[in-house]
Amino acid sequence: MWQKYINAANLDEALTALAEYQGKARIIAGGTDLLLEMERGVRKGIDVLVDVTRVAGLDRITLDEQRMIHLGPMVTHNQCVASKLIKENAFPLAQACWQVGSPQIRNRGTIAGNVITASPANDSISPLMALGAKVTLRSQKGERVVALVDFYTGVRKTVMQPDELLVDIALETNQKGVYTKYALRRAQAISVVNSTIVLTFEKDTVTHASITMGSVAPTIIHAKEAEAFLAGKKLSADAIETAAALISKASTPISDIRSSAQYRQEIVRVISRRGLTALAEGKERAGFPLQPILLWGASERRVAGTNSGSTIQEDTPIETTINGKHYTLEHGQHKTLLRLLREEAVLTGTKEGCAEGECGACTVYLDGEAVMSCLVPAPRAHHAVITTIEGIADGDQLHPVQQAFIQEGAVQCGYCTPGFIMSAVKLLEENPKPSEEQIKYAITGNLCRCTGYYKIVKAIEQAALQN
Repeated sequence: MWQKYINAANLDEALTALAEYQGKARIIAGGTDLLLEMERGVRKGIDVLVDVTRVAGLDRITLDEQRMIHLGPMVTHNQCVASKLIKENAFPLAQACWQVGSPQIRNRGTIAGNVITASPANDSISPLMALGAKVTLRSQKGERVVALVDFYTGVRKTVMQPDELLVDIALETNQKGVYTKYALRRAQAISVVNSTIVLTFEKDTVTHASITMGSVAPTIIHAKEAEAFLAGKKLSADAIETAAALISKASTPISDIRSSAQYRQEIVRVISRRGLTALAEGKERAGFPLQPILLWGASERRVAGTNSGSTIQEDTPIETTINGKHYTLEHGQHKTLLRLLREEAVLTGTKEGCAEGECGACTVYLDGEAVMSCLVPAPRAHHAVITTIEGIADGDQLHPVQQAFIQEGAVQCGYCTPGFIMSAVKLLEENPKPSEEQIKYAITGNLCRCTGYYKIVKAIEQAALQN
């Protein structure tokens, strides 16, 4: 799919590559959108991928003296979910990130990548825009700061130039806010519509409102008439109904396979009313987990493999550690990590189901975190530490999760089983005594076509009893 893969050692190296290959190079971080677009032919003419995942310091979330929150370009959705700073000062962003994909997707997908992909249905853009976000774009020519509201020019179109790298996202802290989303299922679902409402209060009176909507126009938009209406008002039932109607009025959706335009207009009214009601009642945090499941394991977050900069081409061996064993893989440089493991390392326990990050059958641990290996480029394995289903047992001694799957009859055809076991093992590392709800959240990225999931959940519960 690509001819050259550059593991950048620093930002200067990444910027040099972007300038040198002018439009034929793309930054890859999570890759959860980019790899699919390349596979499907949506993104053409990309010869060089520039990987910035192991550049030091890009995954930081900080607060400056002006109380602006800054997200580095490698901050993932799960980092925002886990961040105390985000949850206390930009809660709608944490809510939105929690509803992105699955734990494996949230471990790879970055906020910067979500912003750059520029789909009006992307979850994180709506809260970022409501929170007055600005992005810093850097090239070898210098830096410029662009307000997120000015960043988009259309569906999947932005003002970024081919030689620019997004190096910072800055957003305002807020008093109260809420993100609401309507999708066709509870997890692994794109927004049919979404809405973010951020309010500033003086006692119980709204002094300022910022309201954004996603998937109702070519880009994320503000409901300006509703914002003006709420200023100076209390959140009475009548005010909420009027504001919700004005939010709906501001939308200009299309009909597509997921919804009609008329339905979207009605649903955005409904979810906006729910959000305003939650803010009025002080219940905007209801439903957000106190201990979100991240599939990071016992550590706070993984430490990526060291990287001093390298270029992977067709004849460059990939040096990696899999299940504690060193591998030198001579081929597969243009494959996904999934196919590298199966076809080059001959570790076939990891399965290919959808190859789109939807089914979880390909779940492995990359530098300690659970990820979908079908959405990771093979060269990311260079100098990384990987664990597959073959590395879960201790010699001939099965892991308690594996044993429980056998005892509880949680295996039918078995194709999805490796992915479920990988998610469950990482869950129990992270939380040895999970609730049933936490177990279900941990396996939202894993699909089974044979069972009703009951025995799978029961098996994980039984394994937890042995901890």
